[in-house]
Amino acid sequence: MLTFTDIAKERILKFLDLQRDQGVSALRIAGNLTEQKLWLVKPEDKQANDLILNEAGFEVYLDPLSGQNLEGAIVDFIDDVMKSGFRIYKASPSWDDPLAQKIQDLLDQQVNPGVASHGGSISLEKVTADTAFLRMGGGCQGCSSAQLTLRQGVEQMIKAAIPEIKRIVDVTDHASGENPYYNEANQDSPLAQ
Repeated sequence: MLTFTDIAKERILKFLDLQRDQGVSALRIAGNLTEQKLWLVKPEDKQANDLILNEAGFEVYLDPLSGQNLEGAIVDFIDDVMKSGFRIYKASPSWDDPLAQKIQDLLDQQVNPGVASHGGSISLEKVTADTAFLRMGGGCQGCSSAQLTLRQGVEQMIKAAIPEIKRIVDVTDHASGENPYYNEANQDSPLAQ
């Protein structure tokens, strides 16, 4: 189901200890990999159809849909200059190519915690010679700031950390998705001018 890192468990237990005298002893998680919410609850807040996970010192309640959406995910706590708080993600693939693995590690550790705060994600599709091919998802797909984020943020970070990479190619179809910011059907709109 869900795996909690040691730091996440430590922080949850710390927050629970601060509210135990009010009867709070469990954690509720709802959402999916793009957007999720975590909050502390009392045992009587448990719903009849909740999935219940037992961690050392606390229970976790998930509604069935959230349980399905978060299957195999990792709950972590990050505290850095870009974001502080809980993060839920699935482990990224391991790459046979050391260069691709360096890029993946940078995306996982530095880029995705920041873009996740806006509901987005950026994944590595492949590396060819000196070029990395990236795909933007969630809130980044079709976002009006996607190219700014990619060119002024992600690309600069990758090139600085991994000098072998000279070029970044965005392979995202920004016009598709459930609610993209950019959609060709909207191009007749006066706002598209």
